[in-house]
Amino acid sequence: MKCGFVTIIGRPNVGKSTLLNQILGQKIVITTDKAQTTRKRIKGIYTDDRGQIIFIDTPGVHRPLNKLGEFLLDETKVAVPDADLVLFLVDASEPAGKGDKWIAENILASVSSPVVLVMNKIDKIKNPQKIEENLMSYKMLFDKNIQILRVSAKTGKNKNDLVSNIFRFLPKGEKLYPDDIITEENLRSVAEEIIREKILLNTKEEIPHSVAIKIEKYEEKEDIDKIYANIYCETKSQKIILIGKNGALLKTIGTQARIELEQITEKKVYLDLTVKVEKDWRKNDRILKEFGYTQTD
Repeated sequence: MKCGFVTIIGRPNVGKSTLLNQILGQKIVITTDKAQTTRKRIKGIYTDDRGQIIFIDTPGVHRPLNKLGEFLLDETKVAVPDADLVLFLVDASEPAGKGDKWIAENILASVSSPVVLVMNKIDKIKNPQKIEENLMSYKMLFDKNIQILRVSAKTGKNKNDLVSNIFRFLPKGEKLYPDDIITEENLRSVAEEIIREKILLNTKEEIPHSVAIKIEKYEEKEDIDKIYANIYCETKSQKIILIGKNGALLKTIGTQARIELEQITEKKVYLDLTVKVEKDWRKNDRILKEFGYTQTD
């Protein structure tokens, strides 16, 4: 029996959350095509007869522009040192860029745990030579040989091979979680993330990055869950956009979030959304902490 922690890191939009959802066979992390979709470390727990893998999904690594950006980077940094294995996920359809080089030099260079380079999005490339050219650019980021695996988080190609290789690196040990547990996230956190995902999917430009969700009240009853949530943005103009003409956009966001939450809770959900303005919240340590963006062990 094996058990250990595996941290997934990489630039924004390389498919970290999509890969984790694919491995677990269930959505536990929201996914969109926008940067900063993942804002906090999230545990995903995979269990089979070989043992247990505790995955740590992390925000995409990028240069921080504000206090929120600093928090996102710290979320990744603190998840690396204690990992039994680090998966460096990259986009196989592109050569290594400055962001990949920064990760290799500033985070991975000092890691004592094994690092596996995972080439994602191989389904996007029809020319095998192009994959090899891009692969060489990633190999050059390291001064030693590194194991390389190729996957498609979108289609699940080579997923089982990846999991088998991960188990090879893990130490022997008993499982830390019951077999039926796949995440530590509670319903309040899940609801906040799903609401934010629907905002990301229905808005553009500066709106996705300027939004935070806070559940003010979550009432669980036998036949219905009642959820009251505030959507915070930074300006009055953003508030107007989020509400939409005659409240149309806010209604769309609420309906999409409610339907998914009903699927998760397997019962009726009443969802009340209110849009509020909190100017420059991404630069304010006190408000970031209030919104849950604070370091935890």
